[in-house]
Parts: sequence; C-alpha cells; structure tokens
Amino acid sequence: MRSKFEIGFIVITIAITLLFFIVIGSMFLIPSFEGFINALFSEEMAFAITLTLYTSIISAILVILCCIPIAYTLSRYEFPLKSFFKIIIDLPMAFPEIVIGIAILMFLGSNGIGGYLDALGISLVFNSTGIIIAQFFVALPYAVRMLYSTFNYIDPRYEFVSRSLGYNETSTFFNITLPLAKNGLFATSIISLARCIGTFASVLFVGGGILMKTETLAVSMYLNLSTGDIDLAITSGILLVIISFITIAIMEKYAKESYLQ
Repeated sequence: MRSKFEIGFIVITIAITLLFFIVIGSMFLIPSFEGFINALFSEEMAFAITLTLYTSIISAILVILCCIPIAYTLSRYEFPLKSFFKIIIDLPMAFPEIVIGIAILMFLGSNGIGGYLDALGISLVFNSTGIIIAQFFVALPYAVRMLYSTFNYIDPRYEFVSRSLGYNETSTFFNITLPLAKNGLFATSIISLARCIGTFASVLFVGGGILMKTETLAVSMYLNLSTGDIDLAITSGILLVIISFITIAIMEKYAKESYLQ
C-alpha cells in the first residue's frame, strides 16, 4: 500500500514530466509532413547534420581527453589554489553560454591573439575550427564535474594496494582507476557529445553562423527562423530533440547495464 507521501511525489513527477513532454512534443506538430520531409532531405539540412556530427564528435573526444587528467587531479591531488582552479573550471556553467562565445571571440579576434595568428596564416574563427573550440569550452566544465564526482566515488585504497604491489602511478591509473571509472566515463562521454551537439550561442559567435559554411543544426534553426523558413527551422529543432533523446537513452540503458554487471 503506497503512502500518501509517496503517491503525492509520484503524481508531481508524472505531472511535470508530462508537461515537459507536451511542450517539447508540440514542436513536432508544427510543420506539415510534406514540409518536414522536404526540409529533412534538403541540401542545407544535410550540410547542417554533417557539420554538427563532425564537429561534435571531435569536440567530445577532445573534451574527454582533457577532462580525465583535470578531474583526476582535482579529485586526488592537493596543490596551491586548488579551490580557485575548481571555481574557474566550473565558472562557465554559471553564466550564459553567450558569454563564453564572446570571450572566445575576443581572445581569438583582433583584440586578442588574432593578429599574431593571422600573421602565421592561422584562422580559428568563423570556420569549423571555431565551432569545435566553442563546443569544447562549453562542454568541458560539465565533463570535468561529472568525472570528478566519479573519481571521488572510487576508493583510493584500490590505488594504494596497486602501488604497494609494485605498480607505478601510470600503470595503476590505466589498469585500476580507469576501469573502475568506466561507468562515469561512459556517461560523461555521452553527455559531452550531447552538449556539443546542442551548443548554440558560443558557436554562433565564434563560428559566425554562416549559411552552408558554419551552419550547425542549432545555428540552422536560428537562421531559418530569422528568414521565416519555419519548416527548415523546426526540422532542425526536431532533429536536435531526436539526437538528444537517443544519446540520453543510450546512456541510461548501457550505464545501468554496466552497473548491474
């Protein structure tokens, strides 16, 4: 017999979840089926999908490669100003994404190191490289925070035992710590990829939001809404919802299975 407290919380959970479902699902009812199909198979949409997946996969890989040593360092080691560095890493999660985009653009532009890069023939803004940089800076803080929690959950005694048996820090990290962190690492990878795919404001500023050049799905939605092409805009939004749903579903399924093994 369920208690009133339990029933109340279940009702609240179901009600709010259904509200989310209805709000998000309403977007699927806006375009006509013919308009959706035409937009989905258009050249512009194919370009946006390809660019989004290409840049997001590269960004997510870079995020994981960087967040592993950062999260482990913050979890295991003590060093001067450690709290300050943790705040700096977490800071982008606290302010709007557009701030990150403006900051990156100023740093890589003529007011920052842009002049020196131009002299070397290097261009990091208003191209796919700029998109990857923007996605990286947006996703990294979330990845570090998730993996930091994972490393904190792992008992350091396993590492101490490994060291006492004669294994060095490198061997212990790759053979003991990382395998124990596989669930968190998997979840972090999926969330990082989803975050990179959905990045908008920073990509718009650093990438430039150029039609058929730096047009990711999120940027495509914005550009087509601006020009009144509702079918293309909503189709971009629907694809973002579908991709996000699939990535989260994969994380929930395989992360749960790996915990049960």
